[in-house]
Amino acid sequence: MDTSNLIDKLNIALGWELRAANMYAHYAANIRGIHRLQLSPMFTTEATESNEHADLVRKAVVKLGGIPVTERNPHPIIHTTDYVEMLQLSLETETKAASVYGDIIAVIEGQGDQELYDAIEQIYLAELRSLEELRLLM
Repeated sequence: MDTSNLIDKLNIALGWELRAANMYAHYAANIRGIHRLQLSPMFTTEATESNEHADLVRKAVVKLGGIPVTERNPHPIIHTTDYVEMLQLSLETETKAASVYGDIIAVIEGQGDQELYDAIEQIYLAELRSLEELRLLM
């Protein structure tokens, strides 16, 4: 089984998770006004979830014999205190993450590693749930 393509895709996902953790922590700290009551805890939860996903992906890369990236995806994290913009930027991030995990699942499917498939599928489903939650908030 050629794992180099899978490792590359997992490292892309890891970079997005590291970026998402930073973005959500930043938004949790910077949300203002009445929306802070609901959105600060949500952003904090998303940051924690991104760190958990990053840990799982990092371990998968190592399991496959690769070296996990340590740098976040370079896509800029936009500073804003506008909650609508925060939600919009979060939706963009979750859309990209879901797409990356969808690509990874397609690669894993034929490789027979059910444990890895199940772990990535759980992350993918969590990304889809986050997408739906963000859509409902907007």
